[in-house]
Amino acid sequence: MKFRIATRGSALARWQAEHVAALLHAHGHPHTELVIVETVADRRLDIPIDAMGGKGVFVKEIQAAVLDGRADIAVHSAKDLPAITPPGLVIAAVPERADPRDALVGARLADLAPGALVATGSIRRRVQLAALRPDLRFSGLRGNIITRLSRLAEFDAILMAKAGLDRLGLEPDVVDILDTETMLPQVGQGALAVECRAADADRLLALRAIEHPRTRVVVDAERAFLHELGGDCDLPAGAHATLAGDVITVRGMLAARDASVLLRDTQHGTDGSALGRSVARALVARGGTAMLDR
Repeated sequence: MKFRIATRGSALARWQAEHVAALLHAHGHPHTELVIVETVADRRLDIPIDAMGGKGVFVKEIQAAVLDGRADIAVHSAKDLPAITPPGLVIAAVPERADPRDALVGARLADLAPGALVATGSIRRRVQLAALRPDLRFSGLRGNIITRLSRLAEFDAILMAKAGLDRLGLEPDVVDILDTETMLPQVGQGALAVECRAADADRLLALRAIEHPRTRVVVDAERAFLHELGGDCDLPAGAHATLAGDVITVRGMLAARDASVLLRDTQHGTDGSALGRSVARALVARGGTAMLDR
């Protein structure tokens, strides 16, 4: 059985697809092929992601390639997926998660001078850092990891996901890893999600072998948080779930786009999806309703 793997064409996206291919090879499925799909978000680097309709812009064309038969499965960064999966597709596997944290590249947070310029294309990252350091200035920045790093000299620091640096073996001179108490990650950050057609029973069965059950539990909890907020909430929001024994901890944040309000909540339990929804409802009840309505 062959696996045609739909993916974006960036170095990181190819690494992710090749990683899934290697996992499949290790479990007796050596016949894989990458199907490179260019997305609108990849072509239009001049437009902020939130102005293009949210993070789903990274995945819609890739999902379409699976649905129309050009590919058999799709590999995504789980953080790029809206909480609602299109009809006809399922998340068939979530492999073991990498580092979910964000990192400041080019300077340590404590060393940034008042008024320093920090680049990021993520509103979630910007509002959380602005809450810690209201003195900082921010600039939008889009493109693949190599492109963003090539522009480091234009800024005092760049904010990006630690997992991307690790996966590409990149080691900038200064990397300040921000703990999740300081910078709550995007839902699913550091994890991969493998989508497959819901009716493709043979491949669904094969993909079970590359699932990492504990990662699936925490990613499902985080995605339940996002789903409760409205599927692909365009407000700055983040969630991080951890698993200790059978106890799941879900921490979530929701903020106004201008950083005037930043809400956080933490809950513990054994039902991850219920916890994720509960954290989202708690944030909405504490002031998120007005922000969502705006």
